[in-house]
Parts: sequence; C-alpha cells; structure tokens
Amino acid sequence: MPILPVLATQFQSLFPSSDHGRERARWFILTLQAILLPITASRTSNLLRTIATLFGVVIGEARYYTFMASVKLPWTRIWAVLWRAIPDPLTDGRLLVVLDDSINPKTGTKVFACQRSFDHAAKTNQSSFPWAQTIVTLGLLKVIHGRWCCLPLAFAFYLRRATLALRSVRIRGRVLTFETKFTQAVRLIQSFAGVFPRAPILVVTDSWFGNNGLLKPLRRALGSRAHLLSRLRVNAVLHDLPVAVPGRAGRPRKYGERLGSVKAMQTALRATARTYSLNLYGRVRDVVAAEQVVMLKSLRCQVRVVWVYRRTQWIALVTTDLTLSVEQMIEIYGARWKIEAGFREIKQEIGSAQTQTRNPDAVTNHLHFCMVATTITWIYAASLEQAPARRYAAARRTEYAFADVRRALAHDLADVGFGVDCDDPGQGTRNPLIVAVMRLVA
Repeated sequence: MPILPVLATQFQSLFPSSDHGRERARWFILTLQAILLPITASRTSNLLRTIATLFGVVIGEARYYTFMASVKLPWTRIWAVLWRAIPDPLTDGRLLVVLDDSINPKTGTKVFACQRSFDHAAKTNQSSFPWAQTIVTLGLLKVIHGRWCCLPLAFAFYLRRATLALRSVRIRGRVLTFETKFTQAVRLIQSFAGVFPRAPILVVTDSWFGNNGLLKPLRRALGSRAHLLSRLRVNAVLHDLPVAVPGRAGRPRKYGERLGSVKAMQTALRATARTYSLNLYGRVRDVVAAEQVVMLKSLRCQVRVVWVYRRTQWIALVTTDLTLSVEQMIEIYGARWKIEAGFREIKQEIGSAQTQTRNPDAVTNHLHFCMVATTITWIYAASLEQAPARRYAAARRTEYAFADVRRALAHDLADVGFGVDCDDPGQGTRNPLIVAVMRLVA
C-alpha cells in the first residue's frame, strides 16, 4: 500500500514545524483515518470517539472541536497534493471534468450556507423546498479498473442573491458577496487547471451549465484549451456553417442558413442515423445516433451535435470540441452520471450529510475532509493491481462498488494505518483492537 504513506507524509509536510503545527498534522491524519474506516458516520463527535477507541489517542472534546473549526488547515495545498497524486488523470489526452450542483438538507436554523432550495428530485413524501445547503461540485471522470469513477476535486457553497439580501452572512467578520454558479464553477475549474497548465480540459455538464454563461468566462480564463460537452435543449435553434460569398461587401457572415430547432432536426436526421457499439452504463450496448456540425448562437461557435435515438425518446448532445467522435461524446456524457453517484458516496457512505456543524469554518472543513477521503479512496483503488471483488454481485451488475474499495482500504489501514506516526507522544500507542475490529468490518 505505497500510496497512503506517501500522501500522509506530503500532507504532514504542509503543516508548520511548531508544536501546534505538528499537533494539527497528527490530528489531521487521524481524522482522515477515522473517516475512511467504514464504521460510523463522520459526525465530529463520532470521529472523536473513533480516534480514542481505535487509535488509542485521547483528545479533549473542546480542543478537537476547535481543531475541526480551525482556519489554519492548508486546504489549498492539500488539494494540490491530491490532484498531482491522481495516477494518469488524462483520458484520451484530455482532462474530463464534470460539473454539477447538489443540495444537502439540514435541520438546524443557524447552519452555515443553508437556505430554502428547490429539490427537483424530491419524492412525494418530501418537501420540494427543503432547508438545505446548495453545493457546486467539481469532479474528475476517470476509468479505474474498467469502470468510470468520479473523483471529487473542489466545491463551493452557493447562496442566492435574495438570501444574502435578506440576512447578512459573515465568515470571520467578512460579509459574503453574491457569486453566480458560473463564477464559482470557473474559479474551481481554473484552480484545478493550474496544476495541469498544458492539458486540454473538457467540462461535462447538464443543460443548465451548458451555455455561454460558463463557456465565455472559462475561455477567458483558460483560452482555447477549454471545451464543453453538454445536453442540448430541444428548443435551441441551429444554423448551418457560414459560406463565403465572393465579391459580397461587408464583414463575413458568422452564421449560415437557419436549419431549425433541435427537435425539428432530429426528425430529418433520423434516416441518416447509424448504430454504434459502446461501453455505456457498465456494459456494451448498441446505440443509434446521428451527427452534424453546425453553428449554435447560444455558444457562438461551431459545435458538433449528436442525436441519440431510443425506442420512443431521443436526446441531443453538443460539444465545442470538434475532435471528439460520436462514440466518445455518448460514452463520456453517459459517464456524467457518476457525479450523482459521487454525491451519494460523499453524503451517505462517507457521511457528510449527517453532520450538524454550524460554524462556517467547521462546516467547510468537514466537507473538505469528506471529499478528500473520497478522493483518497479512488486514488487507492487506482493503485491496486486488480479491482476488488464486488461483495453483493447481481446478474446485471458485477463491477466493484465504492464500498468494496473502502473495505479493501480499511483492511490495509487496520495493519499499518497511513504508515506514519500519528500517536500523541504523551500517550499510549495505537489500540491493538483496531486490527480485530477492522477485519470484522472488511
């Protein structure tokens, strides 16, 4: 298990060499280990009990809660270390970055970043406007041992303009100003792209983000290496490529003749559709699709549009990267669903949804811990020689799951931990019961 000790050593080197810095470095690694072990939800109180019970390190409750709300945890440098630790982050010569937002329902009235948010996926027995945090999340799509995975990369809490106008939200005395989701998304993508300054970036989004509100500032920040892959709205109007007319006065036309809406064109192009054999949603499937390169006014550039036909329905995909093939577009956009699975991994399996911290720094630190733990789990999976066996295999689903990787990781953690000394010098060594307990879990 070489990757975990390497990461732990790099993380500890980011903290100051003072007594408090070394203490925070030890507690940081212990907290990560407690989150990674699939024993209990990652509430702060549960983490404190896990550290004392399994690792034999007793920390005062007030001191640990102060640590979890600390403003001195170097998250920017920690994430940079993690991003560089991802093995082979490029897919077909480009970074596949997936972008989406999610809501995290809470019950406390003074929980940071909470507001009334519309939940389009609410069930009949759930509120359509829960009291929740809205989180813009960035992830990396990558194939690990034959299946697509989503590695969390960064996040930002989104607060509506009306929420900030209704009540003043402060972090360490500073009043928060309104930022659109597009502004937050560009900042997150730009920070990640800075670690890979020459790699082309393909941002995979749903139709809400897939417009010029994201592409224009993204191109301004990253240049022509930034591209977009999204689902196209059915009422979008498409235009033919412009044709130069010799001798015509005035500037050249940007758009050719009007072709019609996406919905109208899908009927006309169905006769030209071909069948492609693709690895989609975990197995090889036959997909019927048609394509055409057109001009799209909402993105103000040439795009490739692919119509995917089902038995009774159809969807249209669009990309600004004209080098992408039809097969790549369909397979990559199909992998976009992995960010939804990533939300479940962070909220339910890692347990970020169950925390009730209220302080802004404590809320932010806790989500950082949960996302870092999720990314470490997938980096660990990529470092394995072969995929772990699926514990609950079914006829249609035999590929390994996130929980299977976590059990394999827990088995290794039970023996040597992160491979670095995290024990308090003034206290005993690690509790020997951890090996027996973790073998029962794994």
